Amino acid sequence: MTDKDQVFKEEICKVADFKFGTTVAGVFDDMVNRSVPYYGEIQRMMAEQAADYAQAGTDVFDLGCATGTTLIGMNTTIAENIRFIGIDDSPEMLAKCRSKLEEAGFKRPFDLRVADLNSSLEISNASVVVVCLTLQFVRPIYREKLLKSIYDGLLGGGVLILVEKTLTENSAFNRDFIKYYYNYKRRNHYNELEIMQKREALENILIPYKLSENIALLRDTGFAGHEVFFKWYNFSGLIAYKN
Repeated sequence: MTDKDQVFKEEICKVADFKFGTTVAGVFDDMVNRSVPYYGEIQRMMAEQAADYAQAGTDVFDLGCATGTTLIGMNTTIAENIRFIGIDDSPEMLAKCRSKLEEAGFKRPFDLRVADLNSSLEISNASVVVVCLTLQFVRPIYREKLLKSIYDGLLGGGVLILVEKTLTENSAFNRDFIKYYYNYKRRNHYNELEIMQKREALENILIPYKLSENIALLRDTGFAGHEVFFKWYNFSGLIAYKN
């Protein structure tokens, strides 16, 4: 049973930058399900796409694996002889992830690694790399470098599955989309204080790009083609492949 997210329930005198520490790890599954539209469907879509591109004898990576929801979802669709590698910069999130994988009865080989995606990252023998709601937390100056590491580590025929919070192409719509998104959070029982304080906590660390800017990054990195598989106001999902 996941604890309910009440991280920003009480008024905070000075809101600090958001951190994926012990407190957030304990409520993360509730937080993300109430904060990301169609999160369960996004997970299902990623798992079925990953199954089509995972190659025997290769590795499947989840960068920013958090509590392991994506790994567990892919476990139901991908052959057990393929190793899963989860990477996150939060030891607390990885501890929660390991616990969830054990509870799910993982039989496949897997490896969980602490790593900062702003730094050098070695990826190899990969047929699928998932980056779900993670690139937006990587500092912009390091994003192209990270995508290049992913591209170089993918085998031919491999794919990157990328899900991001995005800005509108036309800034005139940005305010509206944010309004619709906050209405979504209200429907999921977040109050005005929670919405405001979390927005302030994320302001300096979650830096979204436009969908077109993410696509340009994929092209510049070398990916041969891409497709948008999910779009809801300011959330987007992309799959890109390497020849």
